[in-house]
Amino acid sequence: MPRERILIVEDDSVIGAELLKALSASGYDAALATSGRASVADALAHPPDLILLDLGLPDIEGVELCRRLRADLPQAVIVVLTARTEEFEVVVALDAGADDYLTKPFRLTELVARIRAHLRRQSAVPGDSVVSVGQVRVDLPARRVHAAGAEVLLRPKEFDLLAALVTRAGEVVTREQLMDEVWDENWFGPTKTLDVHVSTLRRKLGSYAHITTLRGRGYRYERDADGE
Repeated sequence: MPRERILIVEDDSVIGAELLKALSASGYDAALATSGRASVADALAHPPDLILLDLGLPDIEGVELCRRLRADLPQAVIVVLTARTEEFEVVVALDAGADDYLTKPFRLTELVARIRAHLRRQSAVPGDSVVSVGQVRVDLPARRVHAAGAEVLLRPKEFDLLAALVTRAGEVVTREQLMDEVWDENWFGPTKTLDVHVSTLRRKLGSYAHITTLRGRGYRYERDADGE
């Protein structure tokens, strides 16, 4: 079985070498790109399963590069590495296509655990059913979504989140349940990524779906788009 490929996009040679060594030692086929342009060329030539993307690159603005990599590699997991602590920067990166983020400095053990969680879910065998709620149809085995007959393209984590909600339509799904199922049962750290992914689902599904926020508890996928 081929090893899962990880592309590290980091212009700091010391950090890049450390990540390359750690991930290779963990059994991954790891590669390092030290610029935005090099990362695009490498990703297109050898599509990775997961991309570790530093936002502070010298040649291409990090969020723009994230957006470009997401367009070119819709199924790859993108984890942003950033020294920026402003919440706005994190939200913009997630909205541009990132699935997750870690703020520098971080522990290598935390990074490897997060990577394993993402790739484990990426390769998980889906359920064997098709779920339809209103005009939204979710094909779990094929990982495809249609709204009013038109296909809606979702990123991997967006699909996983929608599946977790739509299979429990009408029920409250707590934030903790969603983080456990879609991200990792041993997750620690901020959960802003969940809120951004819910917002993106709402935008992509439009009026064909309604996801209600229950503050302090979680979310509920309504059985019809007009339901509150």
